[in-house]
Amino acid sequence: MTDIRLRTPAPPAAPAGPATAAPAGPAAAHLSGPGLFTVLLGAALPLIDFFIVNVALPSIEHDLAAGPALLELVVGGYGVAYAALLVLGGRIGDSLGRRRLFLAGTAAFGVTSLACGLAPNAWMLVAARIAQGAAAALMLPQVLATIQATTTGPRRARAMSLYGATAGLSMVTGQILGGLLVAADLAGTGWRAVFLVNVPVVLLALLLALRTVPDTRAGRPAAVDVPGTALLALSLLSLLLPLAEGRAAGRPLWTWLCLALFPLAATAFCLTERRADRAGRTPLVPPSLLRLDSLRRGLYLLLPFSAGFSGFMFVLAVTLQQGLGMGPVTAGLALVPMALAFFGASLAGPRLVTRFGSRVVTAGGIVQGAGIALLLATLHCCGGTGTGPGPAALAPGVFLAGLGQGLQLPVLMRLMLSDVPADRAGVGSGVMITAQQSSLALGVATLGSLFLALAPAVGLREAAAATLLVQLALIALTVLLSLRLPRMH
Repeated sequence: MTDIRLRTPAPPAAPAGPATAAPAGPAAAHLSGPGLFTVLLGAALPLIDFFIVNVALPSIEHDLAAGPALLELVVGGYGVAYAALLVLGGRIGDSLGRRRLFLAGTAAFGVTSLACGLAPNAWMLVAARIAQGAAAALMLPQVLATIQATTTGPRRARAMSLYGATAGLSMVTGQILGGLLVAADLAGTGWRAVFLVNVPVVLLALLLALRTVPDTRAGRPAAVDVPGTALLALSLLSLLLPLAEGRAAGRPLWTWLCLALFPLAATAFCLTERRADRAGRTPLVPPSLLRLDSLRRGLYLLLPFSAGFSGFMFVLAVTLQQGLGMGPVTAGLALVPMALAFFGASLAGPRLVTRFGSRVVTAGGIVQGAGIALLLATLHCCGGTGTGPGPAALAPGVFLAGLGQGLQLPVLMRLMLSDVPADRAGVGSGVMITAQQSSLALGVATLGSLFLALAPAVGLREAAAATLLVQLALIALTVLLSLRLPRMH
């Protein structure tokens, strides 16, 4: 059971669309306050589900007689399907209408959540989770694409900040809510409640979306790039599947073959997209997007930021629950200062950017680094005590880490999307979240593997300290890269 409980899913972070998308239709579409609440509610659901399932894994193992590999698939299957189909979901939304895809994806998410909650065996649960990830990939790219297409100026900046705050809060809410639902055992549902709770929320989101979310789409809809879609899916599957499943499966031959296939598939994807662009077709990921200075430099920074963030969440979650002996609810509550700080920093972001531009990202990296250093000091100073530091002792470091993350991510998203053309809203959303999700998986696989390799020899606390030192190096890299970001006011 130890192997499974040490597996903490990486948060997916939030998809984004361009900052200049134009609404479709004869009149300019306008996203009202209730409409913004609705799309943010839709965005929160998949993010919460990444964390809500983690605390339920021991109960799932007991009730469904699921072994380690199957439980890894319950977590990893969702993430792989989600990442592999995001760009396609954005492209379809550009063509068929983002409101229509948001409704379809939300409805599918509700149906697949119900299937997860009613699954009679482990394999049915795995299949439902994969389908749930695919539904999330249809829904999530439409959220920021809709925000970008229906807001301008200060309203857009505020909506983007609220979106970043939603992402931070969703991660903590999932951990807390999962612990509460499993402990409450509502009507004898046990772990099934963590999936069934999505159903009434989805129904509410659908009712609100029908009344409040305007429809937008690209002005020149493009056909689906079938070769590009297949090669992108192959590239991501060959990378993420062995990273998600390899440890539980014992690193068999197929994991190494998949990793060897990844560079070949990625190269074929790049060549195919360039060929389609030169031929006048619209590729799945237009190379012109990656030639945008703001997007390209933002991606360089996003990769180490996301890898470090997911590694931090993994190490902290395991250390709190197994190294410091906290229960799932207490461990979730220990993360509340991070969520509050993230929320506050996200709301303050637009005003800070107006005054300091992209240097807010640099400052955020420095603050985040200070928080990680403070956590290291807390673990070291309390390392000899019987029970270790509690939530109150950890709160200052956790707060600073969340504050720094909140100063970076929403501002970075806004910068990356600032020059994306209007008719590429869904594509921009998919490209950004796919890159981020892949980095999150890579962070868990690398930093998580280092942590788990050190833990048997030196203990969880010392392993956490060593891994957080590596994350400090990644933060230093993001600070240096942030100095090359275009100025933004």
